[in-house]
Amino acid sequence: MTSPRLALGPVLYFWSRDDLFDFYRAIVGSPVDTVYLGETVCAKRRSLRLDDWLAIGSELADAGKEVVLSSLALIEAESELKSLRRLCANGRFLIEANDMAAVQLLAGATPFVAGPLVNIYNTATLHKLAALGLRRWMMPVELSRDTLTAMQADRPDGVETELFAFGRLPLALSARCFTARAHRLPKDECQLRCLDYPDGMLLSTQEDTRFLALNGIQTQSAHTYSLLHAIEDTRRLNVDLLRISPQSQHTAEIVQIFDDVLHERRAIADAHGELIGYMPVGPCDGYWRGVSGLTWGGGLETASAAQ
Repeated sequence: MTSPRLALGPVLYFWSRDDLFDFYRAIVGSPVDTVYLGETVCAKRRSLRLDDWLAIGSELADAGKEVVLSSLALIEAESELKSLRRLCANGRFLIEANDMAAVQLLAGATPFVAGPLVNIYNTATLHKLAALGLRRWMMPVELSRDTLTAMQADRPDGVETELFAFGRLPLALSARCFTARAHRLPKDECQLRCLDYPDGMLLSTQEDTRFLALNGIQTQSAHTYSLLHAIEDTRRLNVDLLRISPQSQHTAEIVQIFDDVLHERRAIADAHGELIGYMPVGPCDGYWRGVSGLTWGGGLETASAAQ
């Protein structure tokens, strides 16, 4: 029974060019094994071009990281298909397919990763995609530990399993832009207002309960999903990678916490106490337990988080 490796997911938010370059320079020396790069949410977010992502990928690869280029998750125009074809034909780095358009382009041509928005809900789908070249799949975030147990029992040979282990949950995508709508702007004239929300726009209920985060066309959980307390489960289930989703602050510290726990340098309860301080709202893990997603049942002290 071996420990999972650490992966850093793609940045889900709209950050400036300088912020993205600074962020990945800091990641070069971090203990993550795999880094996912690219825009997955909105085609209008063009802080970096493909050549820029490839340059960042080369620097990370030279530092010993596995680099994976992530595709857009909602393809709506021929121009986006053209960009997807260029991405899939990069010739160096593995691709994370985030919709079936990318799977179709990659199938039978080159190995690929299936991202969390590719709906793999059973082993029949897993085996089908494995026959097309699937090398790694990431379990959809709404599935549970019990589902993973069943999936792992019949996982195809040569296919790795990755879990979303930390971050605001990517729940859904829409053709509409929620951030633009909140500012009474049409999607086509959004003024790139996502730049004002480096960790998404928090949405609360009328009772002032933190509920969702709006990230352009993407809906996320307001609470931060964390499986730090489930490290032993992930070892027992032979999970290969744990994904940490970047946030605008403290990502390096979060990565270090997971690395310390994985290598038994810190107790989980102690590490969780620090980790919760880096969450914008607080923790959730309901989907992992097969219950309401925004609930928390990790059995660890949930010290006050920033509201």
